[in-house]
Amino acid sequence: MKRNIVIATVTAAALVGGGTTTALAGSGDDGASTAQASNVRVADDDAQDSGVQDDDGQDDGDDNGQDDDARQSASAKVTAADALSAAVRHTPGTAVSAELDDDDDGSVAWEVDVLARNNAWHSVRIDPGTGKVLSSHAEHEDDTAQVRAALKGASTSATEAAKAAAAKGRVTSVDLDEDGASKAWEAETRASNGAEQDWLINLKTGKVTADHSDDD
Repeated sequence: MKRNIVIATVTAAALVGGGTTTALAGSGDDGASTAQASNVRVADDDAQDSGVQDDDGQDDGDDNGQDDDARQSASAKVTAADALSAAVRHTPGTAVSAELDDDDDGSVAWEVDVLARNNAWHSVRIDPGTGKVLSSHAEHEDDTAQVRAALKGASTSATEAAKAAAAKGRVTSVDLDEDGASKAWEAETRASNGAEQDWLINLKTGKVTADHSDDD
């Protein structure tokens, strides 16, 4: 009876302390003293790691940036070309770039930059599910002259460049490279297997070639 009381007392102390405690108790009807050890380990809930570990002991994150990009691309029913067209209808001018972008609140939208006829810049956000204009605001850019010079004599618009690049995969961004030696539209596509690729679209011919400038 005393043995049970002692063990119960020590076990309770171990639970409170959150550590490892060894309890020694005497037992035996003949009065002989015997030592019995009972190791009690109580894990502190606050110290437990909630992360999932690999075999190498590293925590796995829920998702990485590439997975997020893939979900955004797959969820967008409105193409880059459609978003560019919608932005220009709302704000007449020259569409210079479009990117599938996520906001701080987790929402996703096409962000299209339009250079208006009065040389004012506008950022137009397009709903990737419906094609409706979500917002539009003026922006300040200091490369207006470079953009105008690069597009002088161009016969391929950003919308046409997006359509041409769509033959290579789902377009996630289109932008004008006005600083490079050979002025061109730049487009990024994502294949069905998630692979990304950069492309150059000729401003005059609309020809699409692989862009290896960023390759290792």
